[in-house]
Amino acid sequence: MLNETRGFLIEYALSLPPLTLAFEFNPQQLTRNRSVTITLGSTPATRGGYDFALPTETARVAQGVAIEPESFDIEILLDVTDRMNDGDPIARTVGIEPELDTLRSMCEPKAQGPGGLQMLSSLGLGGERAFQKNETVSVLLFVWGTHVLPVFLKAVDVTESQHLPSLVPYRATVKLTLQVIEGRNPFYMAEKVRQAASAALNTGRTAAAAIGGLR
Repeated sequence: MLNETRGFLIEYALSLPPLTLAFEFNPQQLTRNRSVTITLGSTPATRGGYDFALPTETARVAQGVAIEPESFDIEILLDVTDRMNDGDPIARTVGIEPELDTLRSMCEPKAQGPGGLQMLSSLGLGGERAFQKNETVSVLLFVWGTHVLPVFLKAVDVTESQHLPSLVPYRATVKLTLQVIEGRNPFYMAEKVRQAASAALNTGRTAAAAIGGLR
């Protein structure tokens, strides 16, 4: 049975098998970022936006405003000490190298091979057709609690802290930067439905508390 505190990164691609990384995860170490870029045009405007009076005018107020995709910065711990103590031969031999190599493979460009299967383009095993030689980045699914978000892995920062006598690492802290792929894909659309329902729950609870306070 999987530990409920685990998170996952899963490659969303035709590959055998899809790249997958499971990790112990502390939600207190997650940072979510969203930024808004304001570039006003030549039309006269106030310092922060356009003049308005009614709610129906808010679309005009926000002209020239661009919303950047949401991103996540997370810190995870990769540690096979327990598996080594339990006698796991793989952990005792290669430590966390399989996990680190999975992250490296998630970051590297892919090419399309026979049957549409994706593989590392550096292997040179892509198909002969021009579109099969094109290099693409991996689309990943970030699974965290009730969230399943499509993301690009933008950055990986690994700090190895413990090594076997062979210099193979068996403990490391990894910082990941993920950018959400916002658009008409089934995972993001499902997240937006969940988000809207959760926001409505909060609004209803707030309204009920306010009405109760007036009595």
